[in-house]
Amino acid sequence: MLKPVRRWPSTAHRIPLRWKFIPRTRNLHSGRDLLSELSARQLIADVTRPDDFAKHLQKTRTIYAGIDPTAKSLHAGHLIPLLCLLHFRMRGHNTLALIGGATGLVGDPSGRMIERSLSEKAQIESNTVKLTHSIQQFFSRATEYALDKAPSLATFSQLQVVNNVDWLKELNLLDFLRSTGIHFRVNHMLARDSVKLRMSAHNGITFTEFTYQLLQGYDFYELFRTMGCTIQVGGSDQWGNILSGIDLINKAQGDCAGYNEGCFALTTPLLTTSQGEKFGKSAGNAVWLDEKLTSYLDFYQFFLRTTDADVEKYLKMFTLLHVEEIDAVVREHEIQPERRLAQKLLAKEVTLMIHGKEGLEAARVATNVLFGTDYSTLHANDIVKSLANDPRLVLCTEDELLGITLPNIAAKFGLTSSKSAARQLALGNGLYLNNVSQPDVHFKLERSHLIDGQVAILRAGKDTHLILALR
Repeated sequence: MLKPVRRWPSTAHRIPLRWKFIPRTRNLHSGRDLLSELSARQLIADVTRPDDFAKHLQKTRTIYAGIDPTAKSLHAGHLIPLLCLLHFRMRGHNTLALIGGATGLVGDPSGRMIERSLSEKAQIESNTVKLTHSIQQFFSRATEYALDKAPSLATFSQLQVVNNVDWLKELNLLDFLRSTGIHFRVNHMLARDSVKLRMSAHNGITFTEFTYQLLQGYDFYELFRTMGCTIQVGGSDQWGNILSGIDLINKAQGDCAGYNEGCFALTTPLLTTSQGEKFGKSAGNAVWLDEKLTSYLDFYQFFLRTTDADVEKYLKMFTLLHVEEIDAVVREHEIQPERRLAQKLLAKEVTLMIHGKEGLEAARVATNVLFGTDYSTLHANDIVKSLANDPRLVLCTEDELLGITLPNIAAKFGLTSSKSAARQLALGNGLYLNNVSQPDVHFKLERSHLIDGQVAILRAGKDTHLILALR
């Protein structure tokens, strides 16, 4: 049996050690420093045996987190467990990202009142390939970001992406029941929060979903047995599933009392905003880490729109800035909240980590085009590049643009519903060219009016934009 689980202390009672960069002369594997930092950054919801865990981390360990392949890309909601892995990896611990190519075919009931629709095998396989690339890209860019922010911690280990279909696809049912099922008690499985929640629902839980915790537990056991993995990280809704894995390891690999000293669970908070909305969603849509699915601009703007109530927490969770630096910025922000210094820093740091310098610059240019008031520093090539996949950018010929009245251009390219509507807008000082109102309905666009002779930024009213660029 497991030893009694110790919940991680509340914020008021966390280990008082303040987080700071560890100089090269210090022990890079100091487990208490690492857990204290994760706690200070509010990245820990629960952890088993904190004191033993800290001692365990004094040597290089192997840690993993699982990712469900029901989508083709990582999204903002994945950032917390991935960043938790990054903190371990920065200190030389071996990190594994496990894609549930097999368990994704079953469906995790955790946190759901209704049954998931079973995913098609071909879709899961396709998503697995794309997610593997997405994970590798995240850690490549995050490593570059970390080297810049915390060079003294740069003892990075190798990242490995594994797929549980590799060991579960050939698993014989009878062998699995005899070797693994025998170690699980149904009354304990029924006591898991994910199961109790579904049992209280009208439709209950299917046997397929009920067995999910056995499969996830077996994953931990397999990684422990073959790769020496002793730590699993997951969202707080995965607590019961992770404990199932530790319990299986204890019974299959433990001593005569069924106990093994060396395995630990660490769960991260499931974030919601101060308004109670699920983190990582924007107007009901996921905020993807893939720029083809969520543009640099939209990603940057998602974090820029963070509320004052959430911004300090997000700066600690999603960046590698010193906690002391974050505290200073938040104090300054509270004096002049209208400047939104904390939100700007958050958007900058997270976009830099996920999309690199090029992505951050593109997001800043696009933000200036659509929300700024000074276009004097903008260049045509940067504008086109930053809005390359944005429907508001239209490429056109000289014949379509030059020598034509501004209201006619606005109507032709859909900025207004008609020429008459465009003329009325202009007369009311609501039609803008490069952020300057143009009330003259006979004003004709010439090359000299374009930014670098190439781009015209039209605006109808306060925030409806059209960016026209010569081919």
